[in-house]
Formats: sequence, structure tokens, C-alpha cells
Amino acid sequence: MQFKLNRVGIMGAIATVAATLAVAVPVVHSEDRTVIKIDGSSTVYPITEAVAEEFQKETRGNVRVTVGISGTGGGFKKFCNGETHISDASRPIKDSEKEKCAKEGIKYIELPVAYDALTVVVNKDNDWADSMTVEDLKKMWDSTAKGKIKKWNQVNPDWPNKNLKLYGPGSDSGTFDYFNEAIIGKEGSSRPDYTASEDDNVLVQGVSQTKGAIGYFGFAYYEANKNKLKAVKIDGGDGPVAPSSTTVNDGSYTPLSRPVFIYVNTEAAKEVGPLKQFVEFYLKNAPEYVDEVKYVPLPEADYEDGMKRFDDATK
Repeated sequence: MQFKLNRVGIMGAIATVAATLAVAVPVVHSEDRTVIKIDGSSTVYPITEAVAEEFQKETRGNVRVTVGISGTGGGFKKFCNGETHISDASRPIKDSEKEKCAKEGIKYIELPVAYDALTVVVNKDNDWADSMTVEDLKKMWDSTAKGKIKKWNQVNPDWPNKNLKLYGPGSDSGTFDYFNEAIIGKEGSSRPDYTASEDDNVLVQGVSQTKGAIGYFGFAYYEANKNKLKAVKIDGGDGPVAPSSTTVNDGSYTPLSRPVFIYVNTEAAKEVGPLKQFVEFYLKNAPEYVDEVKYVPLPEADYEDGMKRFDDATK
């Protein structure tokens, strides 16, 4: 499935989902400080971490916000078990995860917070692959390539007879899921013989230090490391397009543009003032921090809509 980027009224297309029972996550108090627990997507992490740092300053140390990076899938496991208050996600929640949350009595709301240009990167010494088609990427990453596609010239005969080394997110990552659907055509169909990590910084290091390497992750991680990586232009059918805020906004960077989200335990937000305040602070200040960490802000009206839906869900 290819995500069709729609800049107008994205919130209208995204339903607020909730389980039938209500069980709030216990809020930890440490040294008289409320602790808000967040985990999930490494893609969304830079935004949430930036917001968390500033919120803790605003609350003068009375609230502690912890932000983990176990991947979107790993984050939902914790969230639906009632271990966290917010789950960062680089894809929408799956039906199986909805069922788990319902079983455990976790009510939640889905709030888009930014757009990401999922970025394919190669080693700086790569002087042959400035652009790739979706078909090139599928040939590299499809499960049928396991143990077979080992050289660059096996993907494209115009490319050199050099070893192909792949780096990518692990299977708990929402980026892994999205890439598989957008490029290969179905979830979980990627070849297993690649170097995987839920930590995008590990992938950055691997690609930057390995000749013949290729990998993919969120745009913010490329922007923070573009001095040692090269972004590949993607041809989704209308010619090669580089990832950028401009090409995400105008819809030309396809099929790797996508929204990213936070999921909030609404019952916990009703009961714990600092958690509700944190989410409101997040939505109010998201455009600034999203831009700061090099993702693409939503239209202002979408943040306002998210705030209204959150307020309605937590009354």
C-alpha cells in the first residue's frame, strides 16, 4: 500500500481509536516528581525528546519525562501492557495491537505530529547510485533476494561489481513496516540477511563506515549526519526526487513520505495533570520542534484539530 500524502485535512481521515475498558497507567512518583513514561519509534524520538526537554524546564524539574526507543512495535507492546503513558509511532497502530490494548483495557487517542521523508542513504564513497527506482529497492530488499543479490551490479548492470551491504531497522520498527509496504508491497516481507537495529544511530554508523553500504531511516537522522552520508533520490514513477521538506509538502517525494504519531493513554491523561499538560504542550509547540529536528510540520489547523480531539477525549 502506498501512502498518498494529503496536506488538507489529514486529521479528518484519522479516526480516534479507543478500547472499551478504561485502565489508567500508574504514574510513578520519584522524589516527589511525576514521571511520564514514553517509548516507541526511534524516528519520532528526536521530536518527543526535544519537547520533553523543554517541558521539564517549563515545569522546573517537578516532572520527569523518560523517552525510550524500542521501536514502534516494541513501544506498542509496552503501551498496551500499561507500562507507558505515550507511545511514539512511525506507522498507525495495527489491528493486533488494537486488540491487545482492548484486552488490557487501555483507551487511547492517535495524534499525528509531523511528516517524515523516509530516507534511503548510501556510503559517501558511492559515486554510482545517485538515484534509484522503487524496483531497484525492491530487488535489493525483497525476501527473494536473500543469499542471492550480493553485488550492486546484480541490481543494476550499470552499477559496479561491488559488495552490497544492507542496513535497516529491525522488525519491531514502524519504519521497517512502512518501507516493506511501500517498496516491497507487503508487510514483513524484507530479506532477513541484513544488519538490523532499532537504533537509527547504529544504522548511520554502519552505512557511513562501510563501503558499498545502503540503509534507510527517518529524515532527521540523515540531516544530522549528512556530512558522512549521501541521500539517494527516489523515482516513484515520475522521475528521481530528493527527500526534503519541499518535496514532502508538494507530494512529489513518493512513496516514502508518511505521517508520524504519538498515542496517548487518555484515562491516564484524565487523572494526571502533568500528562495532560505535556500533551497539550507537545501539540502547541510541535511545529517549532518538528522543524528544529528537520522533520516537516503539519498544517496549523491539524494541530488545532488534534488539540480539540485530545481535549474532548480527556474531559
